[in-house]
Amino acid sequence: MIKQANYDLFTQGATEEIVAILERELIERKESPFWAEKVVPFTRAIMSVLVPLQKAGLLFDPEGRKAEALTPELFFRWSDFVSLKMLAFTLQKSNKSGVLERTKLESGACQGYKPIDLQLLGAYLSLYSVNLENENLDFPIANYNLHQVVSNVIKSLLS
Repeated sequence: MIKQANYDLFTQGATEEIVAILERELIERKESPFWAEKVVPFTRAIMSVLVPLQKAGLLFDPEGRKAEALTPELFFRWSDFVSLKMLAFTLQKSNKSGVLERTKLESGACQGYKPIDLQLLGAYLSLYSVNLENENLDFPIANYNLHQVVSNVIKSLLS
């Protein structure tokens, strides 16, 4: 169970505060530096796109349904590597068209979409062999498995 204070930080979109908590917990729990190298950039990459979506009132879940708030549960749903890849391509397509694509949100709201900077997310995904040019190309299963573990580490650090 996520601590209420940490839960509130997600709903407020407090990326740097969340990262600071994760870094502190990694140190206090004497975790290997390996995890800091994975957890911190992963968190920043996801939050770099979810926070702007939340601020614009266009936050959605991996099934494309409207989400009212950026909760830890939604964060962890997007932290699935397949979902995160899909989110990156959805936003890339949306940035090109100027309309939020591939969601079930009300079309009028999607028309108000403003391009989101994908630099952090793209850089992160490319480090793990995600082809950012062709959505149909797969990535190594080892990268998927690693990110499932990273999500579990983040959950434990926030609990």
